[in-house]
Amino acid sequence: MTGGVGDPHALESRLISTGTERLALLGKHAETLMAGYARDEVPLAGLSKTALNRLLAARILWRPDEQGGVKLAPKVRELIAEMLADETRRHVNADVAESLELLRSLVQSYREARDAGDYWRQEQQLLRLRQEVDDLNGRFADAIDSLWRRLNSDFGFVSRLGDKIRENERAQKQIVRLLDGLALIDFTELIELVGGDGALRKLLVSGLQHQLSRHYTSLREVQRRMIELLARFRQQQARSRLVAGMAAFLREHPGFVPGNYARRSEVPALVNRAAPLIAAGAAALDHDADSSTLAGLLHRLPRPATRSEPVTAAGAAQIQAATLVAARHQALKEDVERFYLAVVDGGGEPRSALEYLQEGEFDWGEEIWLFQVIAEYQGLPRGEQRAFRLRQQETQASPFNHLRLIHDVILQLEA
Repeated sequence: MTGGVGDPHALESRLISTGTERLALLGKHAETLMAGYARDEVPLAGLSKTALNRLLAARILWRPDEQGGVKLAPKVRELIAEMLADETRRHVNADVAESLELLRSLVQSYREARDAGDYWRQEQQLLRLRQEVDDLNGRFADAIDSLWRRLNSDFGFVSRLGDKIRENERAQKQIVRLLDGLALIDFTELIELVGGDGALRKLLVSGLQHQLSRHYTSLREVQRRMIELLARFRQQQARSRLVAGMAAFLREHPGFVPGNYARRSEVPALVNRAAPLIAAGAAALDHDADSSTLAGLLHRLPRPATRSEPVTAAGAAQIQAATLVAARHQALKEDVERFYLAVVDGGGEPRSALEYLQEGEFDWGEEIWLFQVIAEYQGLPRGEQRAFRLRQQETQASPFNHLRLIHDVILQLEA
């Protein structure tokens, strides 16, 4: 059965016919509507009662109150301002939060239609998603275009510094609002929302990200242009102040004649602003006639005085102490090397480091001895380390402390 209430083709046909009728109303009464745009109220002299009721029913016109006149609907006024690029009435507006909420709802409807196998409804939801993404990008593009036009009209050609600063603040706030709107688009959330669907990922991730990069670039250019215009205006304002001040001075002193400051011996401090130049000098080594003079100057240069620092008693004591420490460290290193050689001579049997220390009756402490044995093993090349096997006998400090205490080190040759 076709043409029923739930028939999608009948719904689309009614939508197209209603839209065509409303657009025809706009074209038929265009002159009256433009008169209402330029004035406070829509003139009713050129409208019949039937035409007025149709325009009110189509929400092209509205009556704020019973006593007031008929006015253009806000959306119609914004549409005309956008088409005319009327910067005084255009609004830099991009309601990102509402658009993102609608995108989430459309994605959920798209998934439900896909899971249910309703391909026609799935295509319709995908079409609405494309239209909504295009609308979002279009609103950002229109807002940035409005800023460009404002920079080249109101902002660029105002005559007073106060107006310029106020226009600059207004444009800066609009840029901040646009940047805040762009920041609401979280691509991590969109990636999780679209999942593995290729069509949605291309539309809501790659395509939207490319468009947003262009919007960010355009906004940076708008800011750069704004700063450039403001700096240029300040330069022009300073020059105009200088010219106005000079003109006022000449009106007060009509007989003033500028003097020739280049021929004066005493230049006023206001004019003499240049810093003094310090001439640079260098020896001309390529002049043979001056070689003897240069040689004489070199011979007369004072020689650097070299003084040997006297050795004090404290310095001698420090040197002696450092020598003793180095000698003791070398002795400890040699004793540990003898322990390694003893392990090699013993046929590779495991030897305890502490037992060797006690048998040899060395005067080293157990802790420093074990530390040097481990350090000597770690200092060997990799090839020589593989020839030995070092095992540490250690225990945990306490059940609540995972510190490992080393009690002895066992060294043996690998087979």
